[in-house]
Amino acid sequence: MKIEIWSDILCPFCYIGKRRLEKALAGFAHADKVQVEWRSFELDPNADPTPGENQYVRLARKYGNTEEWARQMSANMVQMAAEEGLAFDFDSLVPANSLDAHRLIHLATRHDRQDAAKERLFKAYLEEGLDINDHAVLRRLGADLELPESEVTAVLASREFEPEVRHDEYEAQQIGVRGVPYFVFADKYAVSGAQPAELFGEVLEKAWAETQPRHEAIVGADGAACGLDGSNC
Repeated sequence: MKIEIWSDILCPFCYIGKRRLEKALAGFAHADKVQVEWRSFELDPNADPTPGENQYVRLARKYGNTEEWARQMSANMVQMAAEEGLAFDFDSLVPANSLDAHRLIHLATRHDRQDAAKERLFKAYLEEGLDINDHAVLRRLGADLELPESEVTAVLASREFEPEVRHDEYEAQQIGVRGVPYFVFADKYAVSGAQPAELFGEVLEKAWAETQPRHEAIVGADGAACGLDGSNC
């Protein structure tokens, strides 16, 4: 069973949603039959961060509110993340454009390292205060993921995988994605937002049940058979 997830590295709720889905999968009997596929989504494709600008000033400007408001909102997010075992550090966060990070994840997919790449980039951006606009940083993260150095360098020096990023975003538009994280279970059930693990668990069970073949009895089609007690045999 496939789960597709549209998300952005810049989205704190996406990292929280990842942890909650993982918690649900840990309690799901058929987790080994589930394939998670990460899809690209840029919250701000035109982002051009101002060097040295902190996260609070950026948020205040974006939403037309005060820096104090931005700090309080971020503090609430830090607490929510802590409940999932995550240590967000907005004081150190470096505002970024996420296109190159998404392209790196597509390269990692080629090497069966997609989920590991998503995890490493989330951690780098939201917990470690690393600048994911910096190609030197992305090359270092590529090394952490054991991706071929020559391929990482070539991707970052080109526009490779940008069409794949745009295709993911086009598909998101086609299915009506308005915010992330956005989860699609078995091409049928959509869940928007970092929902509780319990809800993810319920959707997993429902989607799994509906993907399994059903055998319907045909009236009048009973033939000779052995009974469970060995009768008629």
